[in-house]
Amino acid sequence: MAPFGCPLSCEPEALPTRRGRLKILMLRLSKLSLSFTVLAAVTAFPAAGQTPAPAASATVAKAGDAQEGLAAFYGTRLNGRKTANGEKYDQNAMTAAHRTLPFGTRARVTNTQNNRSVEVRINDRGPTQPNRIIDLSRAAAAKLGMLRAGNVPVRLEVLSAAPAAEPRRRAQ
Repeated sequence: MAPFGCPLSCEPEALPTRRGRLKILMLRLSKLSLSFTVLAAVTAFPAAGQTPAPAASATVAKAGDAQEGLAAFYGTRLNGRKTANGEKYDQNAMTAAHRTLPFGTRARVTNTQNNRSVEVRINDRGPTQPNRIIDLSRAAAAKLGMLRAGNVPVRLEVLSAAPAAEPRRRAQ
């Protein structure tokens, strides 16, 4: 095969024009880009039924560890969807998402503007926004008095740390 899919017996007139060659090149690049996108999506998520382990940069949490930063809460549109640990998100439960704390860790979150606090259990990964440290369920946000504000400054204290999950190996 000659370049651009033309058999060796092609006459010079049958070769694609510059515009035709560009179209062929763009088509090949888009197929390659799609392949890389699918590959990235497949490798980014754990196999079905596996719980993702905390981020590799996570430090082991101990009771008494604390963080300060912004908190937000999950919208109602996520109610009933699966969380990262496999349970269904319940907007009426006292749960939260944290980037690195192990699932099952209990933490006290205190709104530093009004000193209200609530105890939550970590059952999801997040937040996705870089300026936030925790995403709370709607019920936890209501107890903290932050439903109208959306984002509020909080202090997060680890009450009891769950054991860190061992990294799961893929089935072979």
